[in-house]
Amino acid sequence: MNRAKRTSRIGIIITIIILMIIVAVSNIKVNNVTFVESGLGVLVMPIQNGLTYFKNWIFGNDDFFTNVNNLQEENKHLKEKNSELEQSLRELEIIKSENTTLKEYVNLKEKYSQYETIPGYVINKDISNYSDTIIINLGSKDGIAVNMPVISNEGLVGHVISVTDTTSKVQTIVDTASTISCTITTSRDTLIARGTLEGDSILKATYIPTEATILESDKVETSGLGGIYPKGIYIGTIKKVVNTKNITDRYAMIQTAVDFKKLDTILVITK
Repeated sequence: MNRAKRTSRIGIIITIIILMIIVAVSNIKVNNVTFVESGLGVLVMPIQNGLTYFKNWIFGNDDFFTNVNNLQEENKHLKEKNSELEQSLRELEIIKSENTTLKEYVNLKEKYSQYETIPGYVINKDISNYSDTIIINLGSKDGIAVNMPVISNEGLVGHVISVTDTTSKVQTIVDTASTISCTITTSRDTLIARGTLEGDSILKATYIPTEATILESDKVETSGLGGIYPKGIYIGTIKKVVNTKNITDRYAMIQTAVDFKKLDTILVITK
């Protein structure tokens, strides 16, 4: 702004001097100064025009820099606002996730109201070709003990095999070392389901009674035998029945109700 003011003053001073010269020359007789006036006109007009243009350019440039500063300030403000909105969005997502988890707990509690349960969630997974276990955020301080069944909204997950003060390891039903006594819900025939190497949501059902009629899509649940799992917890559905030459060797593949890749929220049955 100081530069613009100085330029403006210089322009005004020069303009005043030129006007004074013009007025002085105008007082001379016309016949004597016609040539002088013409010469001055030729000299003065380009100078005036140039000064006017220069003045306008200076002020225009000053406006430009002012606008740039305003835009930079506005951009900074918008960035700060955007950062605040992103933070608020993250907080809302966390709240939404927590609300979803709480709703899942409530639904589980209502679904398995006949049992005394403690809600928890998966904090780690140990999945390999021969082992399929998970770690949950509940331990002995929460009243968890070995052999307690673990369930989810979809169905049976497994049972606790080891406990620390704050965490527990759960052997899932798809672990190759897992064995479950099951019942076909329609026929009430019993069979034994084991974890397999064929997928993390597949069980192999064996010891099928020779007189049993077993069909694809039949539902399978726990029989209550074996001392770990209570009766009637949903396991999955018969995906395929494999007949062999010897009927006693036939078996079936069970698709588990629980998707162990997406398992997050669980309940531990304490009694």
